[in-house]
Amino acid sequence: MHLEILTPEKAIYSGEVYGVQLPGVEGSFEILENHAAMVAALGEGKMKIIIDKAQTKTEHFQISGGFVEVLNNKTSVLLEGATAAE
Repeated sequence: MHLEILTPEKAIYSGEVYGVQLPGVEGSFEILENHAAMVAALGEGKMKIIIDKAQTKTEHFQISGGFVEVLNNKTSVLLEGATAAE
């Protein structure tokens, strides 16, 4: 699945990933390949990018809210702000 993460200042990430875990306003959720089309609001919390299926390569960001759109195996995350996290 292709993942693109954007803030008003810059693109944070763009590339092929196994999945992404996001903090929704109603609770956390995960998006994997072939996920149904959707749009959801994001709350404040940790976002985890899962680069490989074995989850040996991941990236973490602290986000301050935004939106996610999933359509045709492309996930676009639009954020108000994000910082790298452990």
